[in-house]
Amino acid sequence: MPPKRRAKSQIPPNAASATAYTDPSGTAPNKRSKLSKPLPNLVSKDTNGGSGHTAVVTNGRGGIGSSEETQFDHSRPEERAGIVDRRYYPAEMSNERCAMYNANGVPRPMEILNATLKSTRVVREGIRNGEGGEAVVHWFKRDLRVGDNTGLSKAAGLAKEKGVGVIGLWIMSPQDWEAHLVSPAKCDFELRSVAVLQKELAKLGIPLWIETVKVRKNVPERLMELARQWGAKNVFCNLEYEPDELRREEKLIRLGVEKGVNVEPCHDDCVVPPGSLKTGAGKQYAVYSPWYRAWVAHLHAHPHLLADRPSPSTNPSNFRAKFVNLFESAIPQAPESKHLSGDAQKSHLAALYPAGEAAALDRLTLFLTEKIGRYSVTRNFPSAKSTACVSMHHAAGTLAARTSVRMARDVNSTKKLDGGVEGIRGWIGEVAWRDFYRHVLVNWPYVCMNKPFKFEYTNIEWEYSDDHFRAWTEGRTGYPIVDAAMRCLNQTAYMHNRLRMITASFLAKHLLLDWRLGEQYFISHLVDGDFASNNGGWGFSSSTGVDPQPYFRVFNPWLQSTKFDAEGEFIRNWVPELEVIEGAGIHNPYEAGGKAAEVAKKNGYPKPIVEHKFARERCLARYKAGIGRSTA
Repeated sequence: MPPKRRAKSQIPPNAASATAYTDPSGTAPNKRSKLSKPLPNLVSKDTNGGSGHTAVVTNGRGGIGSSEETQFDHSRPEERAGIVDRRYYPAEMSNERCAMYNANGVPRPMEILNATLKSTRVVREGIRNGEGGEAVVHWFKRDLRVGDNTGLSKAAGLAKEKGVGVIGLWIMSPQDWEAHLVSPAKCDFELRSVAVLQKELAKLGIPLWIETVKVRKNVPERLMELARQWGAKNVFCNLEYEPDELRREEKLIRLGVEKGVNVEPCHDDCVVPPGSLKTGAGKQYAVYSPWYRAWVAHLHAHPHLLADRPSPSTNPSNFRAKFVNLFESAIPQAPESKHLSGDAQKSHLAALYPAGEAAALDRLTLFLTEKIGRYSVTRNFPSAKSTACVSMHHAAGTLAARTSVRMARDVNSTKKLDGGVEGIRGWIGEVAWRDFYRHVLVNWPYVCMNKPFKFEYTNIEWEYSDDHFRAWTEGRTGYPIVDAAMRCLNQTAYMHNRLRMITASFLAKHLLLDWRLGEQYFISHLVDGDFASNNGGWGFSSSTGVDPQPYFRVFNPWLQSTKFDAEGEFIRNWVPELEVIEGAGIHNPYEAGGKAAEVAKKNGYPKPIVEHKFARERCLARYKAGIGRSTA
């Protein structure tokens, strides 16, 4: 493991307002709270812009303005609100430690993994080049497909070279699903995809052994036990880029060396592996546009990155008889905390989102042949249903992002990723955002630790109103476009990207609720929940993340509604209280007055929970006070 490096700089000058959220010892490692659980929600209350709803008023960070203003206080409102799941994680890290990551003062999980791969390379190569063992294992994670799968392809290639077969492994880790707030809808989608994968592998004589490991930290040890039982000397897997998973794989590599097993993690989830793209100063990009130009240029210079990975061939004819019990592995039930509400919901989601690789390719092919030509002009309109809607397949790995980009390129009028048909070019750019946010996650891992990318924004004083948060989650804010979007999410486990921006901005800037509450609600309800993309989107909308909109740019929900749902079709579909309202009045019925207001009132639709002008002014004042300056 590389030694920890001292930071060359600490809190940047433009983040002086964050001193109340800093370890006073400067370079000290992150302090841990003495509390095992968050404190009760001790708050004071005030009215919110005359709306009549209760809002929580926080008391600052660490006693700002008092003798304790430089203390690192883990009894802050964020802690009391339970944003950090203390069953699995320590208290939120300090700004000082974030600065140390920025200044290369703390080794990143990916750097530690790469160092371990380097230091164990000779030993692992010796194992790989030695006796082949009885089988080669591929550990499936977020790559639930047979085709275009880097790790599986390499495992199959080595197995063929050694004259043995491949064993597939999938581990259900309920604690990982809990810690990562995976939604019941996504758990169900993954379990259905595993069932499809098992059948597809069986056609090749490849078993998929499925096992539940109740304690998440025991996964590496159990995997090594299984490798020993099966006589496997080589284990392949595809990397996941969150800190927990990188640390787990690093532990697995070291454990494998101890047990005489070569573990080979592969880059597969990104089209371009993290760390491949650097600015002229040799740093990771923090702005999408120049990053995207570098991404495109890199793929043009390295076309093999888009090449289809060879699918595995059929296992040796005697392999099934030798490992017959592995073909009888049952698909487990979702953990109790991840159960859907009943058979009706299961059937509904199964119809909306068919699982498996074939379904993913069918959906992508339909989009590329029928919709992509007009994608650039229709993609922002939720009622148009003009997007590919393959994000749940990217999230579960039933479809590789690489496959999507390659197939889109192949139907274009040019092989240049940034040329040709505007709709195709634009969609490839949208898929690239997924890579971008993963690259950010790897270089700034604290974004996965409840910290904003712009950690100096930690000092913004958020509201913690249960009433307002509940109204937002239930679609009862009095802003029809927001309410329609939230009701859609609750019913379908999915939300159009334009609506994600509108609803996220509304929570963070109109209600001034801590953006992390919304981030967690999304990830715990979306069928396509993906930490990096979800975090990046919330960082953009709340102006706390990488390449965000400036904090003084506050979406006007009324204008967003009239621009992207002009006829009110999407609102009518999800807010039945307003469906008989004709014309523009549906966007803001109480402001429109007349029949629109009468219908809304009669049907019990709420008045706006907060007035737009007040909300905007409050937002700007809080952001300015929190970051200590009037510029973004």
